[in-house]
Amino acid sequence: MLGFIIAVVAGFLTPYAEAPLARPLARALEGRITLEPAEVRLIAFMLVMLLAGVAATLLASGSVFWVIFGGILGYFVIRIVTLLRDLIDKRQS
Repeated sequence: MLGFIIAVVAGFLTPYAEAPLARPLARALEGRITLEPAEVRLIAFMLVMLLAGVAATLLASGSVFWVIFGGILGYFVIRIVTLLRDLIDKRQS
């Protein structure tokens, strides 16, 4: 369960990890690989999920499925909450 929570937090923090983690790595790869701007966010997601996986393994908590599912859920949590609010508002009116 703790691995799932760590992954949700990691997925949520992906946009904030873009500047300190992904951009330096993208600059280091710049001469070897051509990266598009949207791929930098993907690199950030991969890095935070790697960190979440390592943390879940070190804490012996969570299966691979729940870590991946938690990361995806954390990444899209703001959009999911907005969608649910809109559905509730439409239903009430």
